[in-house]
Amino acid sequence: MEQRGYIYILTNSTNKVLYTGVTNSLIKRIKEHKQGQGSLFTSKYKCDKLVYFEVLPDIVKAILREKQIKHYKREWKDNIITEFNKDWKDLYPGLIDDPIMV
Repeated sequence: MEQRGYIYILTNSTNKVLYTGVTNSLIKRIKEHKQGQGSLFTSKYKCDKLVYFEVLPDIVKAILREKQIKHYKREWKDNIITEFNKDWKDLYPGLIDDPIMV
């Protein structure tokens, strides 16, 4: 059975820095970022606020989508985040209460 893949965008408390990542376990990975165990980049810039994510049918498609998003300009990323999450609130608390995501 193929495992779902996720791409996600994190930001810091001022929404100035964006980080795009990929994982096969979104809740686990965001928890790691929040505990400072994410990438060196997210630790350095304190990116631990989940503002955007996509669920893809498998990890290969998620990796391809992550590469695509990383090539987009900041303005485009800001727009997709705002369309998905108007107030740029942290989506992580809602994920841990969602039985589909666990």
